[in-house]
Amino acid sequence: MTLTRRRFTTLAAAGIVGSFAPLRAGMAQTSLGGFTLTSLSDGELRLPLSMALEYVPQDMRAEVTQQYGFGETVTPPCNVTLLQTDSHNILFDVGAGPEFMSSAGFLLDALDAAGLTPDDITDVVFTHAHPDHIWGLVDDFDDLLFTNASYMIGQAEWDYWSDPDTVNTIDSGRTTFAVGAARRLARIADQVTFFQDGQEILPGVAARATFGHTPGHMAFEVRQGNDAIMILGDCIGNHHLAFDHPDWKSASDQDTDMGVATRVALLDQLAYEQMQILGFHLPNTGIGRVEKAGSAYRFVQDS
Repeated sequence: MTLTRRRFTTLAAAGIVGSFAPLRAGMAQTSLGGFTLTSLSDGELRLPLSMALEYVPQDMRAEVTQQYGFGETVTPPCNVTLLQTDSHNILFDVGAGPEFMSSAGFLLDALDAAGLTPDDITDVVFTHAHPDHIWGLVDDFDDLLFTNASYMIGQAEWDYWSDPDTVNTIDSGRTTFAVGAARRLARIADQVTFFQDGQEILPGVAARATFGHTPGHMAFEVRQGNDAIMILGDCIGNHHLAFDHPDWKSASDQDTDMGVATRVALLDQLAYEQMQILGFHLPNTGIGRVEKAGSAYRFVQDS
């Protein structure tokens, strides 16, 4: 394996190592029966502070900024989940690819560090079709990267992003999202399988409707016997406002009201059941649990 300058810069900047099962920088593993789940770093996003504060009450913005140590930008990590069974190497989302942000798009480096190539991936399952989750589907020449994989996505999510009118109805700040999603989904139109809420899409993997962030966003419950882990995608998008103030709207959600309802219900369930989680934008590789903290919640990394 060659340590390229791009790899070195990204992994050094990420600095995300799971304390309970450390691998290389930006990676951590957890086991579930005969399954192994690995959190792979695709890098990070760099978002304006104004986006994080958009729905924070005006008189609380200075306090929130100081409390969470926000700078001019917010830099959530991007944790892609790899689920390995006896016969499958399953990716949940494929990262941002080379066209979205220079700070993200390093999934192939992470796969290489894990000893895999794109040809080793047997299945690609999408939580949703935002750029940092689906633009990594193709390479610089617009060719599919995961040539041996089957592809799966929720029916509602596919219908929304494949609708030619979406580019006209989505808010103007997300027009490029619609164009990019439609272009990439068209590349797999003849080889994709659709699923619904509650459906077991692969042995031990069930889809869970978590709409709001996008119209058809899905989380996934991976279960082996009495043990389970929830792959969240973006239905719980950060470890500060989403946990401390789950009833506050998030500018990252396309339907902000539905996003709140989904987040509140899911946090309550996860805290009650103490189910392990892997969040795409949660810190320290995103693996941990939800705990109740008075009227709020907190993200606790497993140790």
